Amino acid sequence: MARRPRPKLVTLTEAAAKQVEHIMSERGAGYLRVGVTNGGCAGMEYVMDYVSEPSALDEIIEDKGVRIVVDAKAVLFLLGSVIDYETTLLHEKFIFSNPNQTDACGCGESVTIVAATVD
Repeated sequence: MARRPRPKLVTLTEAAAKQVEHIMSERGAGYLRVGVTNGGCAGMEYVMDYVSEPSALDEIIEDKGVRIVVDAKAVLFLLGSVIDYETTLLHEKFIFSNPNQTDACGCGESVTIVAATVD
């Protein structure tokens, strides 16, 4: 029996990939590291960092030429997420579109995320 294709762990829009490549070239980093941490009034916050090497248990993926590492503890919380980069007159920021996110606080700094279920 054929297995269904696995969903992408994390993907980037073209705008996000371009911005990440720009930042990584300035910092000399090799990977974008994404994860979640406990915090904020809604319970969790997205975290991003730029690193030269992945940690031992990180999931490593590549999208649009960007090497991404996902903290092993965050995999089920980020499964299927799309990271975009938005520029407006008032701000420039990365935005997570996450199918596992169920709520967000009023200020938009923290979110409620449930772990993905894998069939």
